[in-house]
Amino acid sequence: MSVDDELVAKIELLIRRPVAQVFDAFVNPDVITKFWFNRTSGPLVADTSVTWYWDLYEASTEVRVVALEQDYRIYIEWDANTDSPSRVEWMFEDRGDDGTYVRVVNSGFDSEADDVVERVVDSTGGFALVLAAAKAYLEHGIELNIVADRF
Repeated sequence: MSVDDELVAKIELLIRRPVAQVFDAFVNPDVITKFWFNRTSGPLVADTSVTWYWDLYEASTEVRVVALEQDYRIYIEWDANTDSPSRVEWMFEDRGDDGTYVRVVNSGFDSEADDVVERVVDSTGGFALVLAAAKAYLEHGIELNIVADRF
């Protein structure tokens, strides 16, 4: 792979819950705050922007919802209020009784080569933790605090 190829963070995990429940967990503030960030300015709705807050770290990010396809796809711009937002896409594959297979791809990193690699590695680890925390919460009702305990 050359540095000209686009590097992406790609994470996949099966969550043993129906697709409607898993999809809702990522758009509904009452659920997503149980496993990812602690508050948000609102639910994810197509063609809107919201701010996600990690108060413990005094951090936040603005996300712009580019596309929202019920029970199938969420597509956002991360750090939407900056000159170089990245893109995050969640795909939800209904596996029937086995649950929902979730794929997350974070792409569009606009930085120097060394910084891109660092951002891709950080994003891969971060989204892996988010999916693991979502799985624990949705399957077992356990709030792992895994994102809060990362640093």
